[in-house]
Amino acid sequence: MINVLVVEDSPVVREFLIHVLGSDPGIRVVGTAHDGEEALDAVRRYRPDVITMDIHMPKMDGLEATRRIMETDPRPIVIVSGSHRSGEMTTTFEAMEAGALAVLSRPAGIGHADYEATARELVQTVKLMSEVKVVRRWSRVRRDAPAPCPVKMGFARAPAQVRIVAIGASTGGPPALHTILAGLPKAFPAPLLIVQHMAAGFIQGFVEWLAQSASLPVHVAAHGEPVLPGHVYVAADAYQMKVERSGKIVLTRDAPENGLRPSVSYLFRSIADNYGCDAVAGLLTGMGRDGAEELRLLKEKGAVTFAQDKDSSVVHGMPGEAIRLDAATFVLSPDKIAAVLTNLANHRGKSINGV
Repeated sequence: MINVLVVEDSPVVREFLIHVLGSDPGIRVVGTAHDGEEALDAVRRYRPDVITMDIHMPKMDGLEATRRIMETDPRPIVIVSGSHRSGEMTTTFEAMEAGALAVLSRPAGIGHADYEATARELVQTVKLMSEVKVVRRWSRVRRDAPAPCPVKMGFARAPAQVRIVAIGASTGGPPALHTILAGLPKAFPAPLLIVQHMAAGFIQGFVEWLAQSASLPVHVAAHGEPVLPGHVYVAADAYQMKVERSGKIVLTRDAPENGLRPSVSYLFRSIADNYGCDAVAGLLTGMGRDGAEELRLLKEKGAVTFAQDKDSSVVHGMPGEAIRLDAATFVLSPDKIAAVLTNLANHRGKSINGV
């Protein structure tokens, strides 16, 4: 039985979420809160396995409540949003940076054509997130904090020409991608393509949030557009994304792979076919194994590959599978990934390590 705390300021929405979650025999709503302050007390009282969190609430909003919970009594938190407006989306992704695991749209109302599908998505997400072992997030760097654990440093010969970079991510990916893009210089010489598994409706807000701290332009990928050096392209909702040999993006309605559309595997195969040893590719934190086999294919074709290390991953499924398959040249934390990407681009054809 998964015990859930529902944090939502609207009484009507709160009762609706209780109904949706309670419809599954494996979930029990053990408590509710109508603002962030109540949520902090309820976490201590009910010790929930998962928290569903509204963002905009009186007294203390969902962002601050998420920060406080992750600092004091960390729990898996799922943001349930009723709005896709730009300003509110920024706050939502800041909550993910503070430790929330996933973001979903509020399920459609009972009687709506999408009710069953969206209600099922909420239930499944809560169940999946209940399996994640979250860790405490410190509000500031402590002087007594232990030194970071060492990571595997591979050695590779940088491609003679870094023509493209591709990255796949899932649970925990937004903050990791935020760190990587913020660490890349404005003069980064290659296009960068990203598949981030995310609930429908949030990609545009995600791109806008990434763009706030990145020195590179960040776009939602569009069908037929050419990939340009120093630009970042994020796969669109519900489309598979690949790149042609000519350097143009192709979006398709091809079948989901690993249950996903967009799929990292789909993108990586096109990178392997059309760029081979001139590519750099990697997998970040996330559930499952999407992209792991294809990352090994890329490595076999001479591409430089990387996987996020376990200590910095929220879920070490995708990168862990890549490491198990010996698909990763480097195993690194997100801050080191940005440095390695820059080194690869600046030291074409030369041997480098993962420092």
